[in-house]
Amino acid sequence: MTDSSSTPRQGSPKIDVTVPHSARIWNYWLGGKDNYPVDREVGDQFYEIFPDIIAVARASRAFIARSVQYLAGEAGIRQFLDIGTGLPTANNTHEVAQAVAPECRIVYVDNDPLVLTHARALLNSSPEGACQYIDADLGEPNTILHTAARTLDFGHPVALMLNGILGHLTDDTQAYAIVNRLLAALPSGSYLALNDGTNVIRGKEFEEAMQVWNQASSAPYCLRSIERIARFFDGLELVEPGVVSCPRWRPEVNPFGVPAEVDAFGGVGRKP
Repeated sequence: MTDSSSTPRQGSPKIDVTVPHSARIWNYWLGGKDNYPVDREVGDQFYEIFPDIIAVARASRAFIARSVQYLAGEAGIRQFLDIGTGLPTANNTHEVAQAVAPECRIVYVDNDPLVLTHARALLNSSPEGACQYIDADLGEPNTILHTAARTLDFGHPVALMLNGILGHLTDDTQAYAIVNRLLAALPSGSYLALNDGTNVIRGKEFEEAMQVWNQASSAPYCLRSIERIARFFDGLELVEPGVVSCPRWRPEVNPFGVPAEVDAFGGVGRKP
């Protein structure tokens, strides 16, 4: 690997296996092994109320792969800032991007100490490209941008990836301000790719399940309407088909027709 490193914060907290964590629960729903009994317990309680969460998790993950493939391919992006990385699984951002263009440079950002322990797996860059992992919180956009500049050149377009993370910013004003701050640092021709949970397909069940999550988790999460998610793209040029349910964003051709919608909506937008 080349030019690959992790940048932990001083005094990063140890892994607390007594408190459920969103990244580990998400990993459990995706069939991963990087989780603990407390995560599986909350994950199972959530699933009993809202069985569609498995479809939501898989659709969100598949959206990431398709959006990165579009960005590195058709859009020609060679730099990615992926905030809210989560635990490594199949088709990580750098794997998809560097399969299209090996020279791609990727910076991952997360604040889960378990993700930090897996940073080496995340940083398995192609020789032509580069990866970096930053241990930071989405609420620290200036820290993220300053540290990411060691790997990314903000004089050239960057794809800002925010997948399944903005729901943890439960205050809309704060969430829009942070996204705007990150986008403001990126030049014309950059992109925003995001998806998050919604309450429009099976909202009642999802909202009930979120109550379980928010009572057990140290990181509350809010579901947003399609309109509230679309606001993150204000001022950007939306890539077709716009903000849609994740399975319907540029789906792969299949003989079974249009895929069913799930309560995860997202899109990709270009900064003019």
